[in-house]
Amino acid sequence: MLSLRDLADLVTKKLQKDLFVGAELYGKKDDGLYPCRVLKIVENGVGKMQYEVALLGENKKITENAILHGEDLVWKKTPFNRKILKSFIRESSCRSIPWVLHEKLAQKHGISTDLPEELRSKFFLQGGQLVNRTKKRKNENRNNVGEANGESGKSKRNKGETGKPDASKEENNQPEDEPVKYPIDDLLVKPGPDDPLFTDRPSPSRDFNVPMDCIGDLLMVWDFCSSFSRVLNLWPFSLEDFENAICHKDSNLVLIVETHSALLRILIKDDGEYSLALQNKKRKSKISLITWTEYVCDFLEMINVTELCSCMTTIKRGHYGLLDANAKLGILRELVCHALETDLIRGKLDDLIEQRRALGATVRGEALEYARKKREEKEQLKGESNGLEVKENSMESTGSNPHMAENGEENGDMVEEVISSRQSNAFVNSRKQLNGQSKRGEKQKLDPKVEAENITNSNEKEAQKQLTGEKKEDQEKKSKEKREQRKEYFKREMEKRSIRTNPLGKDRDYNRYWWFRRDGRIFVESSDSKQWGYYCAKEEVDALMSSLNPKGERERALQQQLEKFYPRISLELQKRSKDLAQKIALEEAVLRRSTRVRAPPRENPANAFLKYVNKWKED
Repeated sequence: MLSLRDLADLVTKKLQKDLFVGAELYGKKDDGLYPCRVLKIVENGVGKMQYEVALLGENKKITENAILHGEDLVWKKTPFNRKILKSFIRESSCRSIPWVLHEKLAQKHGISTDLPEELRSKFFLQGGQLVNRTKKRKNENRNNVGEANGESGKSKRNKGETGKPDASKEENNQPEDEPVKYPIDDLLVKPGPDDPLFTDRPSPSRDFNVPMDCIGDLLMVWDFCSSFSRVLNLWPFSLEDFENAICHKDSNLVLIVETHSALLRILIKDDGEYSLALQNKKRKSKISLITWTEYVCDFLEMINVTELCSCMTTIKRGHYGLLDANAKLGILRELVCHALETDLIRGKLDDLIEQRRALGATVRGEALEYARKKREEKEQLKGESNGLEVKENSMESTGSNPHMAENGEENGDMVEEVISSRQSNAFVNSRKQLNGQSKRGEKQKLDPKVEAENITNSNEKEAQKQLTGEKKEDQEKKSKEKREQRKEYFKREMEKRSIRTNPLGKDRDYNRYWWFRRDGRIFVESSDSKQWGYYCAKEEVDALMSSLNPKGERERALQQQLEKFYPRISLELQKRSKDLAQKIALEEAVLRRSTRVRAPPRENPANAFLKYVNKWKED
């Protein structure tokens, strides 16, 4: 049983071995490595696969054909990186170690749901769920122990012994249920007495202009054009403008023409199959407002999709605007898919990945440096405290030594006098009393001065401590503010270099929630991708968040993502609500305008897409 990382590595190796028609890689021939394209898979009957490949020269022109073995073909880049594979594995499976596919997904692709032979000794299927045999055995043993305890308690009570508080459970042979460790699968979550009051989930709006089955393509094409607007040399436009332009019946709408032209230019620059097709037809590389439909028809001929090829006659007649939204978005979807395979877009993605890695390395480096400084400060403080303790101990020992020396000298004198003159005990006692009185007098004279000095020293030390403490607090505050600013800066830079838009998460019923930074709304996609809706008000998002149950795995993850982006989502939605209110007010003002007023009427904001201008257009 493999971990997620090992499984992703295994799939990567498998994909590198299994080649497919159209794959571009490198082939070994005559002790050299040449770029080539797989044309055909040849089975030689021995078990080893052979591949008919076309060796590519400059501008990907075919120089010659050759038949190579699988070990002679090397990938230039892996088809999918580990991160994409990991996310795909997570989405496709309902259980990890062992990995279990979703039942609907397995049925869709004809994958057997029977357990492999090597797992049958450890697991079995019960009610559509995978059950571990060892765990079930342990639970049964625990239940048997509980029943035995219940019977022993029953016999004791029959003998007249007093029972425990939970004797009723033991009588009924009901073992205590183990507490559930949350989060668990959302469909297994049951309402509990400690649950908070969940609000009803608001129903999303569904007032789209395009048909429901086109919303996914609409969002995908718009998000791609917005994300790579600089590479495409295409001035960004809003989702509403794009939707209105798709539904408009004008055949030469500037927004639509510029979108198609930008995507077609990327394919021409790539010097791939589309560029070769144009060279064969001797077309010019410059696309204009008059000739753009010809380039679209050439592209449709190249991809040869039956559903879209039927639209070519209408486009050639100059009636592109009469196509339905499904056809228009289908053409744009195919253009985006081919554009994603170009070296220009892949190069941009590689640059973004490298920049994100560099930013991540910088963040980690700064965190490690901060942790190192903190450790050094702690060690320094520890050393200073130990030094102070040693100093105080030495001061105490040196302070008591002079008195001890004086006493020693006086006692020595007294001993000498006693030994030399052999005086009486009375004389010795009187001498001791006189010495004691003189010492007390000296101490009384010295003590006030010493006390005054000690007080001043302690005050100075306290003042210094306060000053240093305040300075340290100020420094810590400033450093904390700097760190927060740096964190925000790195977050912004990471978002600028976003590679793709991922869903925020899924709810209990596997509905996906999408948030596009350039639009503000939260879109809801059903589990079968047939129904779409959106939330466009802050109150709706609040109600959605309070309807999620954190005991479920999916809804907890979704709630965390919504909380993470909540400040930005609410800000965008409030801004959107203000713009919408202004738009409605302008529309009402246009309607109320009197015919007697000769002043020109205000422009309707709903028709803003008609005045789109591509400010980044190539000359």
